[in-house]
Amino acid sequence: MSRRSATCLRCCLVMFAVVPARCVSGLALYWKFKGDLKLKGISSSCPSCLCDCPSPQTLFQIAPGLVNLSVTDCGKDDLDLEEMEKQYVDLLSEELKLQETVGEEHSQHMNIIFGEARRLAPQYQREAEKCNAAIETCELARERAQALLTKNITLLWEKKSAAAWLGGRINYYSQHILDRCSICM
Repeated sequence: MSRRSATCLRCCLVMFAVVPARCVSGLALYWKFKGDLKLKGISSSCPSCLCDCPSPQTLFQIAPGLVNLSVTDCGKDDLDLEEMEKQYVDLLSEELKLQETVGEEHSQHMNIIFGEARRLAPQYQREAEKCNAAIETCELARERAQALLTKNITLLWEKKSAAAWLGGRINYYSQHILDRCSICM
């Protein structure tokens, strides 16, 4: 990250931190000072309200039975809750049975595939052995052909050199070489 982009990122983070803080604190200060200004300024045209409100009630007075309830008693005698628990257990057991069934089907499928592979492996092994034998036969034939070709070329060069050495005259030795070349070809 370059220095310029790091500085830009830092400035953005500061802006994201400062703007919300100013909004929150600025609004609080605004309402506080606005309320103070009203009290110090001219009195409002509205007279103060006289309320006949009853005194605040406690939780005991509002709902006396609410305090004695405990969490363990909650829904103890509720038949719908018991039915829902039974349904939840049934759903879980059904899900487990379904997962077991799927696992067994997957295992059977894998066993079938494994059996097919074991059945086909020897056939592919025999095919590979046939190919290896054919390659060896071809390699031996190529080596023999190369040796024969080398031998024929050597005899041909011997024939040409003998003819050049004798100056075109054929003697017994060069005739013997010519006979050997004709036999090889």
